[in-house]
Amino acid sequence: MKSREVHLNAYLQGEPKPENFSVVEADLPAPDIGQVRVRNTYISVDPYMRGRMSGRHTYIAPFAIGAVMEGGAVGVVADSEFDGLNPGDHVMSMYGWREGYTAAGNTVMKIDTQSLPEQAYLGIAGLTGLTAYVGLKRMIDLKEGETVWMSAGAGAVGSAGIQFAKAMGATVIATAGGAEKCEYVKSIGADHAIDYKATDDLAAAIRAVAPQGVDAYFENVGGTHFTAALEVLNPRGRIAACGMIQRYNDAEQASITDNLTMIVGKSLNIRGFIVSDHMDIQGDFVSDLTSWMMAGKIQPAETVLDGIDQAPAAFMGLFEGRNTGKMLVKI
Repeated sequence: MKSREVHLNAYLQGEPKPENFSVVEADLPAPDIGQVRVRNTYISVDPYMRGRMSGRHTYIAPFAIGAVMEGGAVGVVADSEFDGLNPGDHVMSMYGWREGYTAAGNTVMKIDTQSLPEQAYLGIAGLTGLTAYVGLKRMIDLKEGETVWMSAGAGAVGSAGIQFAKAMGATVIATAGGAEKCEYVKSIGADHAIDYKATDDLAAAIRAVAPQGVDAYFENVGGTHFTAALEVLNPRGRIAACGMIQRYNDAEQASITDNLTMIVGKSLNIRGFIVSDHMDIQGDFVSDLTSWMMAGKIQPAETVLDGIDQAPAAFMGLFEGRNTGKMLVKI
């Protein structure tokens, strides 16, 4: 049996390009004792992967050149020699950008597709949703009645965060690129939507809709957004920083914003985080998400491209604003 998979050809400098990737056909052997053979149905593409394509070791090792791209995936067990998993079971893994794989059964997780569609485990019910939840609950400690600014509001984490923050009783300002995305973030609950592409003064645009100031900021973008956030945050404001996508493709070291002194003057609390360090909160996340979904407060959004060969295009689309909600590739 064969499987097509995506390999990284070389470490990146600047923006990712099609020639950085190759689609390769590989053997998909039958499972040995303790293994399963899985056919993927959806794979995830995520901004954090850009750091792994630079060849630098940060909080996670870089991708290996000439090897399959690791990442979130869901699929169906085709053959099993592992107790506890049977053909037809749905599983989630980190085996990434490939049509299928054979691996140890204890390295995948069985998922329930009766209450949620399988791809939700890569988005709203997976690490994406958990990232938004950790940022709001643990990093910011968002309170009912506060005002929070969610950057990249039409993205995967941003769209989840808007809905979670509304469920927590907050007023939500969302920034997004373009009129269509601004309409989308309003449709999922944002009280105010600002098209950052249509203003030369993002801080002024935020002040116009929140003259009382902003209590908390969820950082997904960095760069000009971070600079504006320091301007509009109230004294003792809080920032949860999980991504700064505006700078991921910079070939050289980015300049530093010149208003950092506001961190001191306003006594701001800035907490960067990696979601994998906060898995202990997952039980609370599942409980709250289930409650919010049953109450009709959550509307998951996805942008789906078809075919493993579309994985590089899907990934590059993250940096060009082509996605609304979670970017996925359907296999």
